Parts: sequence; C-alpha cells; structure tokens
Amino acid sequence: MENIGARRDKDTLIIELKGHIDSANAGEVEKEINACKESEPCTNMIIDAKELKYISSAGLRVILRLKKEFPDLKVINASSEVYEIFDITGFAEMMTVEKAYREISVEGCEVIGQGANGKVYRIDPDTIVKVYLNPDSLPDIQRERELARTALILGIPTAIPYDVVKVGEGYGSVFELLNAKSFAKLLANNLDKLDEVVKMSVDLLKKIHSTEVKPGIMPDMKAVALDWVEFLQPYLPEDKYNKLHRLVDEVPQDFHMMHGDYHIKNVMMQNDEVLLIDMDTLCTGHPIFEFASIFNAYQGYAELDHKNIESFLGIPYEAGKEFWEKTLKLYFADRSDEEIKEIEKKAKLIGYTRIMRRSIRRGGLEDENGKAVIENCKNHILELLDEVDSLVF
Repeated sequence: MENIGARRDKDTLIIELKGHIDSANAGEVEKEINACKESEPCTNMIIDAKELKYISSAGLRVILRLKKEFPDLKVINASSEVYEIFDITGFAEMMTVEKAYREISVEGCEVIGQGANGKVYRIDPDTIVKVYLNPDSLPDIQRERELARTALILGIPTAIPYDVVKVGEGYGSVFELLNAKSFAKLLANNLDKLDEVVKMSVDLLKKIHSTEVKPGIMPDMKAVALDWVEFLQPYLPEDKYNKLHRLVDEVPQDFHMMHGDYHIKNVMMQNDEVLLIDMDTLCTGHPIFEFASIFNAYQGYAELDHKNIESFLGIPYEAGKEFWEKTLKLYFADRSDEEIKEIEKKAKLIGYTRIMRRSIRRGGLEDENGKAVIENCKNHILELLDEVDSLVF
C-alpha cells in the first residue's frame, strides 16, 4: 500500500495518506481504505495527512464519501500546502482539518511578557512566541487572533500572530517584533524612567478605553465580574454579599474596549511605537473593571508578599505602588485628589473580590498562606463595602 498506511486506536481507524493522491491513483487508494475497514472494523476514522504532499479533487471526493460514512471524520497533521487545498475547496468548513505544527523549544529563551493565560518568549532577535498555559489551546489561539485583528482594525496598535507552533505538549503563537522591549524591561534597571513609562501606559490605556466595539464582538466584563461575586456568596455575610452584587449589577452596560490584563509586561516598545500584546483578555465594559485588574497587578497580588511583584513584573513593591498611584493621577488628571481616592476604593473592592475568588478556587483554604490571602481580601471587602455606594465614576 504505497499511498496509505493504517493503525488502530481503540475503536478509531487511523488512515495515513502518503505522497500524491490524484485522479491516477484515487480509485486504488479508496479500495485500499475499504480493505482496511474490512480487516479492522471501526466506529470512527481519522485521516493522518502527515506524509501527504498533495491531494486533488479526485482524492477529496474519496474523503467526502468517508465523511458520509463517518460523520466525525477529521484530518490531522496537514501541511500548510495541503491545508490550503482543504481550505480553498471548503472542506475545512465541512469537517475538522488540523494543521501540522512545527515544533520549537523555548528552553533558555528570555521571558519578555506574561499574562493570565500564557508567557511570551523571545526565540530570536526578530521573533517572539506566546506559549499558552492550557495544552488544549488551539481554540484560544484562534480566538486571540480574531480579537487582535479586531483591535488592530479599530486602531489599537498591536502585533498579529503569523504562525502557530507546537511547544512541548502545548501550542504557541509566533509574532514578529523587531527590537521590542516590554515596559517591564524598560523599567527593570531604569526606575528613573517611571514617569515616562507611566505616561506612555496611560496614553495607550485612554486610547483603548475610548474605542467602541460592536456588541457581541468581545466578552462583557460586567458578566465576568458578576460571576466572581456570585462565587463568593457562601463566604460573605448575606447583607454584604447582596450589596456587592447590587453594586456590580448596577454598573451600566458599556461597549468600550478594555484590555483586561493591563500591566507593564503586556505593553511593548518597538522602536518608537507602543504596542499592546496578550490580546486574549480583550473585553468590553466600564473602566472600573480595568482599574481593578491594574490595582491587582501593581498592589493587590503582592500586598502580603511584596516579592510577588518582583518575580512577576521585575520591579520593587514600592515602585509598583508608585506606578499605580501615578497611573490614577494622570488618567484622572481632571479629578480632585478626593475623587481619585474614591475611584481607588471602587477599584480595590473589585480587585479584592477577584483575588479572593481566585485564591479559593486554587485551594487557598487548604494552606496557611492561602487562608491569609483570603482573610485579607475578605476584611478589605467588608471595610470597603461600608464606604462605597456606587462603582461608577
């Protein structure tokens, strides 16, 4: 069987297509596949295209007949050239067609960015790769591509991934970013540049928040925040829980863009251009939810252990505190100091809600450090609920 091989995986027959399949040999290939089915009865089938160099319309018709027999039929390990054939002919819309991804290693590579769902490595002077924490991340990668493309079209400076690669047991998106450095790297040994970096950070943040998005294009951050609150119901006094839920529920619907994980590791400087990365957290909503996330990055997560910010962002805790305070002052330059303090309380209330939920979900009730974080968040939430009567500003 020159053009096919076969192997079983439980009730699935995996057919390996090889070489060129066209009108000259498609009939013979189909006979060989039928012979494999007879000798190895199966309830499902996968086409492994790892060694397939080309397939014509005659070969595609063979696959179409197999698809009718096996509704869950899918093609795996298709090269870029073979995938393009499936894509152009519409087969990629009728069935699952998975590309073969080149494999790379990030061992020893510099970490230049980090977000909620992955790390960003520089793999050579011109190229970076975002490696996703979830090993089954292909849908996440596709989603982030779509979100990044939408943001770019709307005028947000970002980089679009041009390739998907296999990294160990997981996947990554590859970007071209020449001479790019994260704001974290710019500050690492140059804290005297903090004011300059804060200004660039706030300028980009304002641009993001002034960008309106059509409803349904991006996740609604208010709905996410309500989930955080509802998770905490068993852990808060009933009256406090009810007030917290009401405060979040009363935040008006807002379709302006937010990043969702905005900090100095997710903003890059490429030559003289500021770029936003790690776009899988893009969402829409009132800016209070963004400022809650920013507070957590610079203060909340490191409140009980100041080393957390040093290991995460590479700057001392006091520098993070300064960055947070100057961000508020510059973003709300038209507000009084008293108004800014009130906005900070609102952001902290949501920030501690998020941290408390995160800690409980990660088993914090099982160890002393986790219990301390949860108790600290709870105390802050209860205190702030006595002082905050609206999350809107």
